Amino acid sequence: MSETASTRTLLSPTPRSSLTRAKERGRTDRAELDAVLDAGLICHLGVVLHGAPVVIPTIYGRDGDTLYLHGSTGAGNLRAAMTGDVSLTVTEVNGIVYARSAMHFSMNYRSAVIHARPVELTDPDERMHALRVIVEHAAPGAWDAVRSPNKKEMAATMVLALDLTEASVKVRTGGPRDDAEDIAAGGVWAGVLPMRQVFDAPISAENLDAGVEVPQHVLARVTEAVLAG
Repeated sequence: MSETASTRTLLSPTPRSSLTRAKERGRTDRAELDAVLDAGLICHLGVVLHGAPVVIPTIYGRDGDTLYLHGSTGAGNLRAAMTGDVSLTVTEVNGIVYARSAMHFSMNYRSAVIHARPVELTDPDERMHALRVIVEHAAPGAWDAVRSPNKKEMAATMVLALDLTEASVKVRTGGPRDDAEDIAAGGVWAGVLPMRQVFDAPISAENLDAGVEVPQHVLARVTEAVLAG
């Protein structure tokens, strides 16, 4: 589904996606879910494999109301994902919160939790589109600059689609929530140590042909980091 096809503006909580603690940190605007997913690079996919829970880090991509995953057709975690519902999370850490009491240390973050039943894509065009979305999410501009997957590679790849209907978003911002007596006692530093993700200078492959320069779509990521600083 394309970005413009999404008509939902609010998240619709379900028993699984409703927050039970720190409800004030919950967000109901659908745009906040999109923002967390678009900012992240790695998701954690939770499945039941051989009767036990397993959480797998993997790359992903979002297009409108659909999140795409891919992996080897021989991957046990993806086969397990096809047996029922899964849970998927994306978290962005923005700072470490230093408090005056050990029990009030925290993190500033944005997080999304998605509950869905994956659908395996079989249509060749849909599969290719999903892979493009995944690549472009991690490396904008790269898809058109490199060789497309061939038939052998596609045959060895499983592509899954997850609907984003059932999801929750949680955000923490600001400083420590210290107890009044700890504030009054004084003498201990409290505050926030901000964190941000940056890209360093690209490192070319050792077997790169002479004269092949770092492409602009890669340099653009470095420029973004410099501007953000």
